[in-house]
Amino acid sequence: MPTHRPSLFPAARKAAISALAVLALAGVPPPAAAEPLSITLLGTGSPAPNATRFSQSILVEAGSDKYLIDLGRGVTIRLSQLGIPMRKITASFITHSHSDHLNGLADFWMTGWIGTGYGGRTTPMVLYGPQGTEAMAKHLEMAFAENTRIRHADEKEPLSGIEIDARDIADGFSYEHNGVKITAFDSHHGDLIKPNFGYVIEYDGKKAVISGDTTYDEKVARAGKDADLLLHEVAYISEELIKEQPVYKAVAEHHTSPEEAGRIFDQAKPKLAAFTHLVVRLAGEQLDLPASNVLLENVGKTYAGPVVVGEDLMRFVIDDDAIVVNGYKGQYGFRIKR
Repeated sequence: MPTHRPSLFPAARKAAISALAVLALAGVPPPAAAEPLSITLLGTGSPAPNATRFSQSILVEAGSDKYLIDLGRGVTIRLSQLGIPMRKITASFITHSHSDHLNGLADFWMTGWIGTGYGGRTTPMVLYGPQGTEAMAKHLEMAFAENTRIRHADEKEPLSGIEIDARDIADGFSYEHNGVKITAFDSHHGDLIKPNFGYVIEYDGKKAVISGDTTYDEKVARAGKDADLLLHEVAYISEELIKEQPVYKAVAEHHTSPEEAGRIFDQAKPKLAAFTHLVVRLAGEQLDLPASNVLLENVGKTYAGPVVVGEDLMRFVIDDDAIVVNGYKGQYGFRIKR
């Protein structure tokens, strides 16, 4: 016969209620519930013009704060789709100075200043990035000085909202605010592409790592060790296309193949790995390829853990118990235990 054991839940529940009552009488608030760390892929593409995959940008949400990692083409459109006013972005971080990571910056900066529901920024735009970020900000202000003059004179937009608080950072730089910690680490995107950063985001016991653009680099694996989420760039370019257009050989040499990414995942052992910044090209140089099959097939040669191929507006919510992945319109969703 099965052994019956008395349930401990009623006693535990009674003790917990009594403890909370004592705290309430003492004027002490009950412990706050842990908050999730949310990561949304705003753009998962490359420099190629692509209506399905905008170029690189990632939204990080932690508590009341929101951050952008890179500001590629279409970042303002994706934020609008999510209903997030640009003034709500606390700070932005740049991985490196390639155009596909920056060509939405001017739009975000100027459109976010317009005094509407989607804009309305009245304080300086905060921007961190590699050497050259401060100079870029100064030249943006010079390039669009007439826009600033006209809007301030005609629409009375406050000049404080069009200022840029830009700062050059180096490997190991750490930003901390309201319990959020964002740390830059160096990675290899090419011998002439320096500095080049990935970022580690930590919040309330949760950890997400963004590789940035990189070749196979074990520094990414070390940064991503035991992360809840490791977002990694990837490139799959067919030999046929490289023969047709040799320029793609250099492209491939600046990125990570699915098999190489799998080896990084195997070293880091994240709870969940995901691909972004997809460079997938076959013969004929098609730009809107269904990438999932070819990437998952090849990463599976070197890694047996869970991997997701990112899509624009895919959202990862890391809470105390699980990582929940959802599409923008709920067209898919799944849960992985932490």
